[in-house]
Amino acid sequence: MADRFRELERPQGGRPKDIVLMATVSSFESLRFPSRSDLVQFGELFEQLYEASTEEARRQAVAALSRCPQVPQDVALFIARQPIGIAAIFLMGSKAIADGTLMRILRTTGPDHARAIGRRDDLSPAVIEALVGTHQDHASRRTGDDREAALREAARLEREEGIREELRALMRAATPAGQAPVRLEPATDIHQALFVRFARTGDVGMMAVALADALASSQWLSERILLDLSGRQLAETLLALDVAEADGLFLLRTVYPHLSDGGAEALLASLDAGEAARRVESWQRADRYTNGAGLPKAANGDDVEAKGQDHHDRSSGIGRQRAAG
Repeated sequence: MADRFRELERPQGGRPKDIVLMATVSSFESLRFPSRSDLVQFGELFEQLYEASTEEARRQAVAALSRCPQVPQDVALFIARQPIGIAAIFLMGSKAIADGTLMRILRTTGPDHARAIGRRDDLSPAVIEALVGTHQDHASRRTGDDREAALREAARLEREEGIREELRALMRAATPAGQAPVRLEPATDIHQALFVRFARTGDVGMMAVALADALASSQWLSERILLDLSGRQLAETLLALDVAEADGLFLLRTVYPHLSDGGAEALLASLDAGEAARRVESWQRADRYTNGAGLPKAANGDDVEAKGQDHHDRSSGIGRQRAAG
């Protein structure tokens, strides 16, 4: 695992920093019990890759780390101090932030970060007391014109939130049932046939498109799954999508050659289907939180987006005949 992190740290010819950041996070996320050296090496890599990446990749990385049971505390503190639009999901949901780190964040950030921490469902009495003290401290600083300005701002935000809620209600009413976000469903026969075909031809880009379609997610999520070098995330996804065992073994052996000699069988046998489904659904929720319900352009450029349109065309007609062939 240390070698894998170091390999990601080396310059990659033509390899976008976004992809390197997501691959590093995926590798770390796949570690069920990271060692002390794993935590140290990930901490050394993360900040520099984060700084070199786009805001979209940063959001994806933070959303993924918010699900990890262990995160180095220096990384947790670094993420928590980012703008609230990025840090919120981590502050609200990460189980890896120690109480001491939370109280340090409260002392060094503003009310937006405090509100995000206040929405956690596992607050200790010490953190609750710190939150109350932070709120009182912020309130005591608002006197005269400052207090009036704060009240006006609060009223404005309340009006805007009311308008947004009305718009969301209108969108829900206007959205056809077929376009509404759905829970994780088993992959269709067409999707499974496409997975096998693209794996056989070595077209990982198109496999990411088909996987995103099956998950009703952005291609950022499907690419992140495929970038997990251990193959565990793809194995969990295939289990969650109820892909036939023979097809799943073929996909794992083809995409990750190191799993060829019994590794794919051992990996699938070590996984629980119910746990895998819950994990993939949590990825979907995080993906929709950061990307919305739509399917934005993939990380690897216009070519994949064009191919993705071709995939949808094939799925609606021509592809049905080819997949059956």
